Amino acid sequence: MHPLDPDISYRALQTRDPRFDGRLFVGVVSTGIYCRPICPARTPKREHCRFFANSASAQAAGFRACLRCRPEIAPELAGWRGTSNTVSRALALIADGFLDHETATVESLATRVGMGARQLRRLFDQHLGVAPVAVAQTRRLLFAKQLLHDTRLSMSDVAIAGGFGSVRRFNHVFHTLYHTPPGELRRCSAQPSSTLPPDAPVVLQLPYQPPYDWQNMLDYLRARAINGLEVVEDGLYRRSVLLDGQQGTVTVAHNPARHCLLATIRFPSVRALQAIVARIRHQFDVGADVDSIASHLSKDQALAPLIALRPGLRVPGCWDGFELAVRAVLGQQITVEAARRLGGILVDLWGDLLPNSGETGLTRTFPTASRLATADLSRLGMHAARRATIKALAHAAAANPRLFLPGKSLDEQIAQLRAIDGIGAWTAHYIALRAMREPDAFPSADVGLVRGAAQLEGVVLSASQLLHRAEAWRPWRAYAAQYLWTISTRTSHAKRKTRHGS
Repeated sequence: MHPLDPDISYRALQTRDPRFDGRLFVGVVSTGIYCRPICPARTPKREHCRFFANSASAQAAGFRACLRCRPEIAPELAGWRGTSNTVSRALALIADGFLDHETATVESLATRVGMGARQLRRLFDQHLGVAPVAVAQTRRLLFAKQLLHDTRLSMSDVAIAGGFGSVRRFNHVFHTLYHTPPGELRRCSAQPSSTLPPDAPVVLQLPYQPPYDWQNMLDYLRARAINGLEVVEDGLYRRSVLLDGQQGTVTVAHNPARHCLLATIRFPSVRALQAIVARIRHQFDVGADVDSIASHLSKDQALAPLIALRPGLRVPGCWDGFELAVRAVLGQQITVEAARRLGGILVDLWGDLLPNSGETGLTRTFPTASRLATADLSRLGMHAARRATIKALAHAAAANPRLFLPGKSLDEQIAQLRAIDGIGAWTAHYIALRAMREPDAFPSADVGLVRGAAQLEGVVLSASQLLHRAEAWRPWRAYAAQYLWTISTRTSHAKRKTRHGS
């Protein structure tokens, strides 16, 4: 683990520098509390401070989270700085709740990222200073703490949503760390415990590291919004969701004053809340370390002006990997609008009805892999080869529910995807970029990227030339691609011939 510079860390604390929020946590030995660097409390003496790169390390060292600055709502930057690629992928899986299931173990996590459990524990200790299970427990506990502060869920619902299984277990873990029962924290936060009606929404903050190009994100989602499944209007994104056989809706808004997105979740099971939040974070790329990405890509003199023009640009992810993969196939070699219409037909034919959602315009969920595996796709009216590819995708996803989760190296994931009949290099990289959140994925043959690169360079590059040109953008080629797509989209609106990937 790269040690934090104590001089820089203390200056960040003294000045409450927001650039360090999410990158730095300060443990105060005189109080036993750890804080964000922007904490409004009086700055402690230098000799009383211990500095940590993540909240799990601070909690493992015996510090408890501050009730004023609330470390649980600090920006959760993807791929903590200084970690290896393997650790970053393991962290992404933990953030998705990989270790929250009763049958999940560090051994299964290690297998997913392609190594032994002993080696993974060693890498976590080297890069983070804590074990994988400590990271997972910190995540669960901080999520429960956020629910105590920000919602009126009952104590039993908070315990279940936090993954503790029972109120007794939750009370024990919480009291051990915070030296106070969770009910006392609820009373202090002025959120009385109560039993809510089943249809009451949960509203949560999803902090990000500013800036955030919200308009670009909405523009991307609006252009691809499938009727009945998604609605983008009045600065909001709304969609239906299907998770573990249950249906609900999510609405995402932007609160720039608080540097966060606001997620309104209507779902019948509180047990799914962490998984839903993880999916929203992924879809909206909330954890992007935009400062580090912009700093690296700005070294390219041709790309630097575009980065300065669009600060906080994110890579749109997806709600579900299988859904994204199907949408990518639907959009091959046709316009974005045509792909959107095909998606609407597919959802209308095989998506489940969403009864009494209370959300205007949301009528169906996206079809499951098992549903499309047996569907008569000739009713879509598209080329037989692409219908066969969707069938192959559906069978692969039904056989392997973890097919689109992050895990092994980019090359291994691309090879796994290309082993599916009909999936070529462009589609595989596009899926890796948007579904598997690979920051270095780069579909170099994409028409939109080639067009954007031509605008950037003033000369048309072949796919191989563009791939060579992109070497300087590693390990953030996916973000460079997003900047190129913004050029392409602006210059091609009148023509309306942009490929779905862009």
